[in-house]
Amino acid sequence: MGVQHLHLSDAVRPADGDEVIADVSAAVGHIGRICFKTGPPRRVGVELEWTVHHVDDPARPLDPEILGRALGEHAPPTLRRDSPHRPLPYGGQVTVEPGGQVEISSLPVDSVADLHRHAVADTAALDARLARAGLRLGSHGCDPHRPPRRILHNRRYTAMADAFGRYGAAGATMMCATAGLQVCLDAGTPAQLPLRWAAAHALGPVLLATFANSARYADRDTGWVSHRMRTWLTLDPARTTPPAAVAPGQPPADPVADWTRRVLDTPPLFIADGRSGWSRSAGVGFGDWIRSGLPRPPTYADLSLHLSTLFPPVRPQGYLEIRYLDAQPAGDWLAPVAVLASLFARDETLRAAWRHAAPVADRWADAARVGLADPALATAARAVVALACDHLVDTGLPATTITTIRHSLRRRLPKEDL
Repeated sequence: MGVQHLHLSDAVRPADGDEVIADVSAAVGHIGRICFKTGPPRRVGVELEWTVHHVDDPARPLDPEILGRALGEHAPPTLRRDSPHRPLPYGGQVTVEPGGQVEISSLPVDSVADLHRHAVADTAALDARLARAGLRLGSHGCDPHRPPRRILHNRRYTAMADAFGRYGAAGATMMCATAGLQVCLDAGTPAQLPLRWAAAHALGPVLLATFANSARYADRDTGWVSHRMRTWLTLDPARTTPPAAVAPGQPPADPVADWTRRVLDTPPLFIADGRSGWSRSAGVGFGDWIRSGLPRPPTYADLSLHLSTLFPPVRPQGYLEIRYLDAQPAGDWLAPVAVLASLFARDETLRAAWRHAAPVADRWADAARVGLADPALATAARAVVALACDHLVDTGLPATTITTIRHSLRRRLPKEDL
């Protein structure tokens, strides 16, 4: 899962997966190289995820055999072991989550206009395949019809289900019944990285509230506008919570050092044991595992696995993977992507957005619970969205598309002048 961004620093080759990590300093260097690939920001990508439903009865449980046949040559090996897993016509890669949620991970491109054109075509190809099997894509960030039910039972997902089971129903909900919209932006140059990292987090509550789309779950109203984010906030805080907000004017954070510290302080979710798959870890941080070497010395493959089980609202994957947005209906994902792309297009625009969002940068729970019904979040959203509308021209989108996006954004805001 994930957009594959290519950058100059991709020439840095990762250590061999089976190689034992010599010491903590070796891990520190590896994390910095793999998670933050800096350079002039150029590219944008998107990961579009949806629940999948039967057209005639959206509450009917999903059959993995039917889904696998519908996806055909695009099915991932986790669903059909013999699948060639070919990309969609414009390069989007299809993956399937434990509950049958389907995701398209786009190729990174240099403009939002190209991204839109490619992703729309790939989504249409996916839609057509599903329709022939009597299936359709969902329209919300949580399954509004069904309780969670896992249809993929590989070793990784079984280990994850066991590990997250300690958090009650939230673990199964997250794995099997949620769907997100992930926007992938380059990390920027080393000088730009602190701004882009801080602003990506600060904008989270505002954009989460603006595009919240998961109020219903399993045929009931949840009382939250984003039950998806509520679920994430209920899980393991070491893996899922955002870092403390940094206000404009404060000393800039060191994203590489802060993220590396978090990675090494967080215990592995599970450890590969070479026999039955994965077993629960002893609960010590990854850095302490390196120091002790028990029950065996960790390898770079263990570190890669550990990184893949951290799920904060913004995750560095070489680029910045912005994860806090609910899935949108198939035709509506462009607006939040365009908002983020326009705000990140110029440093001065992003600084202004950061200032607008800073007063509510730590209001994640309120954003998920009541959204723009909160006056402070609504005030910040008006300012951020107005700024984005003023700079949509920086996305390269056609004028008619920009006009459509502006109208859709106005409809989302509380009834005051934009």
